[in-house]
Amino acid sequence: MEPDLTRPAQNKLRILVIDDEKNIRATLSVCLEQIGCQVTGAASAESALAALAQQPYDLAFLDLRLGEISGLDLIPQLLAEDPNLSIIVITAHATIDTAVEAVRRGAKDYIPKPFTPAQIQHVVKQTTSHRQLAYRIANLEEQLRGASPEIELETHSAKMRLALETALRGAASGATILLRGESGTGKGVLARAIHFHSPRASQPFVVVNCPTLSEELLASELFGHAKGSFTGAVRDQAGRVEAAQGGTLFLDEIGEVSPALQAKLLRFLQDKQFERLGETRTRYADVRVIAATNRNLEEDVKAGRFREDLLYRLNVLEICVPPLRERPEDILPLVRRFLAFFARATRRSPPELSQAAEQALLKYAWPGNVRELANAIERAIILWPAQVIEPAGLPERIAARGDAGPALGGNFTLEEIERAHVKRVLARAQNLEEAASILGIDASTLWRKRKKFEP
Repeated sequence: MEPDLTRPAQNKLRILVIDDEKNIRATLSVCLEQIGCQVTGAASAESALAALAQQPYDLAFLDLRLGEISGLDLIPQLLAEDPNLSIIVITAHATIDTAVEAVRRGAKDYIPKPFTPAQIQHVVKQTTSHRQLAYRIANLEEQLRGASPEIELETHSAKMRLALETALRGAASGATILLRGESGTGKGVLARAIHFHSPRASQPFVVVNCPTLSEELLASELFGHAKGSFTGAVRDQAGRVEAAQGGTLFLDEIGEVSPALQAKLLRFLQDKQFERLGETRTRYADVRVIAATNRNLEEDVKAGRFREDLLYRLNVLEICVPPLRERPEDILPLVRRFLAFFARATRRSPPELSQAAEQALLKYAWPGNVRELANAIERAIILWPAQVIEPAGLPERIAARGDAGPALGGNFTLEEIERAHVKRVLARAQNLEEAASILGIDASTLWRKRKKFEP
């Protein structure tokens, strides 16, 4: 059973104290109630499991020796009852081996007896902080899933799995990350995922699309400007760097930035310092930078278009996002996700793909990658009226890749041609009557033909 991170942290932390010594239970209860916790004591494994069956708890303090029962054996039973439970092991017989084994079985931490009230309060504070962060991340990801069909980071591709694993490992650090890959591969989606799995998840995620602005406007967009610093600057204005304070700044297509602005970016990456345009005051911002590019920056360095020192600063952790053509095993799962997403958006039941349409999607090279695939499916949802999407419902460049089936004048029987034609008309018609009208036969005749042609 997977933990349910969408369950909100309670205002008052519920804590279960599992210890066969009455004095320990009493001492812990007093310490925890003083900091506003709701405490339940359990003297045995049976009473602990019974308490969990009655209500969920946020945290459990578990003694490793419960009479003849080992607390180590109770850990998986507690987690099976409530996967969200954070377990802190307490014991007077602390060893490295038991600590490692407790954590291996699912405990969050390990406190030796005798412990101090400060230690207990520190554990409670950490648990509260971690649970609130997990709740915020889960909420943000849920919101993103509703806003974008591409945010699910599941894959059947070894190459993409490597990119995701690297991204999630790097998320915990504050290191600058450079995402490389063709346009449309999902670098922006991956950047958001890194942010929402990082310690900065509760802070802003700010995007700057570098190619869309001139050098002066991009500098102002990034670092802000003072009133009168250029035509149209009618008031002081903070930039995206300041807006991202404490969070993450995503610089999309960093390879398009001019050399002059590259120098300012380099300084900011090195010292976290900058000045607004037209201002001499030096400012500071605690911002984690993620950059993305579809260019070969090494070639740009050789050609003098990109600073080598900036490349080194950006490239602390490099993640290559593979193009869709190199992960064909992800195409149909992505299609199913897009079908469900766009069907919800248009308030219709999710359609299916015919075998020919699936083949067309699998055979196409997808130069526009995941973005092109999403656009093709959205178009089909809007334009194709039937519940089974045929190749004709896809853009012509993609539909041409599908299996055309029996063709007039080819080496096919009349029955094969009739079967293919009837099935395609049925697939795109709204109902049996409409299909019969298109075919020039009555509905009962079409019903018999459909039964005959069904596999």
